[in-house]
Amino acid sequence: MASLKDVRVGEACTVSKLGGTGAIKRRIMDMGITKGTHIYVRKVAPLGDPIEVTVRGYELSLRKDEASCVEVTDVAKAEKGVA
Repeated sequence: MASLKDVRVGEACTVSKLGGTGAIKRRIMDMGITKGTHIYVRKVAPLGDPIEVTVRGYELSLRKDEASCVEVTDVAKAEKGVA
């Protein structure tokens, strides 16, 4: 399975499973990333960390280690940044 950190800029995906344990998983869920949520990857910092994504209509920055805990499916090129 692909993780959110593998999704390229300009692509959208759907969350299939949340990994991680304890505080990390709770933090990801508190940010609005839950199973079935659509995510659009907007930007990646020059050194690759953090990743800026659009989730539920707002922008969110995630570290690569947090993004690796989010398994995704349906990765596809998005149109005009709408996820």
